[in-house]
Amino acid sequence: MFPITKAEKLAEKIYLMDVEAPRVARACQPGEFVIVKMDEKGERIPLTICDFDREKGTVTIVFQTLGASTIKMAELKAGDAFQDFVGPLGNPSEFVKEDVEELKKKKYLFVAGGVGTAPVYPQVKWLHEHGIEADVVMGAKNKDLVILEDLMEQVAGNLYVTTDDGSNGRKGMVTEVVKDLVVNQGKKYDVCVAIGPMIMMKFVCLLTKELEIPTIVSMNPIMVDGTGMCGACRLTVGDKVKFACVDGPEFDGHLINFDEAMKRQQMYRTQEGRALLKAQEGDTHHGGCGHCGGDE
Repeated sequence: MFPITKAEKLAEKIYLMDVEAPRVARACQPGEFVIVKMDEKGERIPLTICDFDREKGTVTIVFQTLGASTIKMAELKAGDAFQDFVGPLGNPSEFVKEDVEELKKKKYLFVAGGVGTAPVYPQVKWLHEHGIEADVVMGAKNKDLVILEDLMEQVAGNLYVTTDDGSNGRKGMVTEVVKDLVVNQGKKYDVCVAIGPMIMMKFVCLLTKELEIPTIVSMNPIMVDGTGMCGACRLTVGDKVKFACVDGPEFDGHLINFDEAMKRQQMYRTQEGRALLKAQEGDTHHGGCGHCGGDE
């Protein structure tokens, strides 16, 4: 069992939990994810890692209540426990493997939308701890849905908050802030990392392609079982079929077919849609098994 040491409601339908999982905490890196199960019959839920404390042996997860399982999970309190807490899974962020001195020569821009702020935070924190300051644009519908603002402010070089209604920070979309920073303020960025709703990542990538800023996105929003076997997170990256959970979750955003990925995400919600996708995609429907090429 994996005890919950802290349970907190961050915003409407958004929850944070610290979970005692020493082995995961020792090994995890920014960009990776875990799979949690509440009990023996519980659904497998993949969640990106928001933070970790190697000394305490805890891992922080943030999730949004979207279905029956996450609604039930939100009822857990400190002192309760998960039956399974598996990880770290996926691949860490690319910069973790780079030379720190070379990283210091680059200027990073992070764009976080909604719950996407959770996986952005450990990346910005990791860079900060290695002496690299990154700019961060955080977006939400309104002030009540802005999460982790205080924590992000402690690790970001510059933090820009924007809300759709202007109730916190600037009024407007994250893309407007990015364009203002680059076009009007003349800021130069070597890499952009965008994490959030699919539609947000799509439009950030359209803009950064126009601005000629290489962009990495995390496709964790389309993961379902986290092993590549369900076919939910199949996507086209350039001319190759990839799976977010076994090949990612981070990819070159300028190569992703977002329209296809969003269409598949809608279809996957129904049994009929899943059956149709499986029939249409044949042997490339799932990955991770070593037979369809999805894990190459």
